[in-house]
Amino acid sequence: MKNKKVFRILVIILLAVFVVPAWVDAQSALPKISIGVSKSNSPADLVPTMQILFMITILSLAPSILIMMTSFTRIVVVFHFLRQSMATQNVPSNQILVGLALFLTFFVMKPVIDQVNSQALQPYLHKQITQQEALDRASKPVKAFMLKQTRRKDLKLFIDLRGGDKPKTAADVSLSTLIPAFIISELKTAFQIGFLLYLPMLLIDLVVGSVLLSMGMMMLPPVMIAMPFKLLLFVLVDGWYLIVESLIRGF
Repeated sequence: MKNKKVFRILVIILLAVFVVPAWVDAQSALPKISIGVSKSNSPADLVPTMQILFMITILSLAPSILIMMTSFTRIVVVFHFLRQSMATQNVPSNQILVGLALFLTFFVMKPVIDQVNSQALQPYLHKQITQQEALDRASKPVKAFMLKQTRRKDLKLFIDLRGGDKPKTAADVSLSTLIPAFIISELKTAFQIGFLLYLPMLLIDLVVGSVLLSMGMMMLPPVMIAMPFKLLLFVLVDGWYLIVESLIRGF
């Protein structure tokens, strides 16, 4: 019996040493991908590389484009003001607020996306227009949306700061001038809505604090007592419905 066990152990060791590595080498004959830098005498060889770099840059800037050129900024700032005014700490969580803001942004921007798709993307994919024409057509509905939400005072500020020849019409305003004006206009509007959200919550805090002070319960945190009343008020007036409706109609 001992000799059989020793023989089995020797067989297993021989398989592990000789057979298994050979089998692994046979199975590992997979294609290898390598990235390198080499010289080229043809300028056309540089075009695919530049296109790849351009696409990587666009993908890395896509979140910023989504935030800065759409309704996302106003919506997400209002949601954070709402959460802070109700003193619910991290409820709803950042993931929920950002996700809801993204879906509402898509809902608001759907007409603009449809225009960009029909007027610029589809003709370009069907090789009916050039890339520059596609970019020009795509920028028109986006600029129209931002101009509608941008205050003239903010737009004039960046036009004056930029200097040079002033645009004769709204369509002549460049995106580099329009985007920062649009952002500060959205922030101003979001802060105005946040102030209105704070007023009823602040009133509840004052009432609860006065009641606790009159009862001599100075050691009890007013926030702990006020938060259930804030939640009750928010539920009774159907707060999410009112806030989402006002945000969507504001655009």
